[in-house]
Amino acid sequence: MQNKRNVLPPLGHLLAFETAAKGQSFVAASRELNISESAISRKVRLLELHYGVPLFVRGHRSVTLTAQGKSLLRNVQPAMQTLRDVSAELLNSQYRNEVALAATNSVATLWLLPRLRKFNQRNKQLKIMLIASDDDAECLGEDIDLTILRGDGNWPGYRSRMLFGETVFPVCSPEYLKKNSGAVNLDDMASLSLIEVSSAHVEWMNWETWLQHQGQQGPEIEQSISFNTYPLAVQAAVDGLGVALGWGHLVDRLLDDGTLVRPWRQANVRTEFGYYLLRPEKHKSFPERKAVEDWLLKESASRKTYASRVDRNNLGK
Repeated sequence: MQNKRNVLPPLGHLLAFETAAKGQSFVAASRELNISESAISRKVRLLELHYGVPLFVRGHRSVTLTAQGKSLLRNVQPAMQTLRDVSAELLNSQYRNEVALAATNSVATLWLLPRLRKFNQRNKQLKIMLIASDDDAECLGEDIDLTILRGDGNWPGYRSRMLFGETVFPVCSPEYLKKNSGAVNLDDMASLSLIEVSSAHVEWMNWETWLQHQGQQGPEIEQSISFNTYPLAVQAAVDGLGVALGWGHLVDRLLDDGTLVRPWRQANVRTEFGYYLLRPEKHKSFPERKAVEDWLLKESASRKTYASRVDRNNLGK
């Protein structure tokens, strides 16, 4: 009696047989399965050896099923279709919903986007709708599944997990620092072009406030270059237009690859605030949201740390 463990042939052999039988061609089967014609022929031959019967009559350009082949195809096709249906249902049930992820423009542009490509490559069935806005109300809209905002961690109706803290320090391009090598400390900042963000949003600390933290009198505001979004201010620093305030973790990638540098490495301000991942408590859980949430928390766990004092006056608000 034949060992039951050997009754079933490899699934790949059955798939090659089914595809070749439907098209009556090994060539057509190789195109459909994206493997070589010789691989199709070998798999079919191994299947014939497994059952001990011929399944095809080989012609010059086509193949024809034998009586045994027709019988096998008649029974194999429904089973293969059942496997396809079960697999599709399982995949669809796992990743069926799009995840609406909202974040400030700065976080979306500088922190999320550089990480999305790798996430998408590993999670091709999962779709993220990324909403970038500096309007907190929009980021906390009813249709938003996950949100990243700056604050103290207290949002009623939301579960919050901190992704990273808030440490702020000057940054500029290496070329700009080389051209202004005489500015060796904060007392020399009046000669520099300072890049500002002209927004009332609490996310952004300005130069005047940052310098107050350092016990310095701010330079003339007229010397500043102003932009209406933080990503533009960072790009201006990259392009060598001046010195911008860099938020730790948002500019880490640019510091790591040398696009930006810190002209005064020990000069920074650490506030009691941070960037938090928010999940609405009233929303029902679903697999896609959990997958995105787990990914963001994993990215947070691998972040670098900034060892600096916490400013207790909260001037960074």
